[in-house]
Amino acid sequence: MQRIAIVGLGRVGSRFLEAMLGRASRGLEIAAVAETGQTPGRAAAEAAGIPVLSLNELLGQAAGIDIVFDLSGQLAVRQSLRQGLATRGNSRTVIAPESVARLVWSMLTSEDLPQVHTDTGY
Repeated sequence: MQRIAIVGLGRVGSRFLEAMLGRASRGLEIAAVAETGQTPGRAAAEAAGIPVLSLNELLGQAAGIDIVFDLSGQLAVRQSLRQGLATRGNSRTVIAPESVARLVWSMLTSEDLPQVHTDTGY
């Protein structure tokens, strides 16, 4: 069982969450999401009973999460994730940037994820 979290449920993250919800019975558990805005993805997570956490709360629970998909498109969030895991001594949880989410997405569907974030590196 792979336990994942998704950070950022805007246009990209909302679509990714939809796809992952459809795969939940295949050895995948969405342990939590982090989103500050009132987005369709946040509403979908809440409706599915997935905990919606702050970034700090997510980092506090990350020891039980295998992969965090960072779909925020914000360099500051990416830095906070890396720093937060390091500060907590968590070398187990993997942070998957948007490029990895796009790879996973391409294996699940022939549709494209929205291209809304600039390439800020990782």
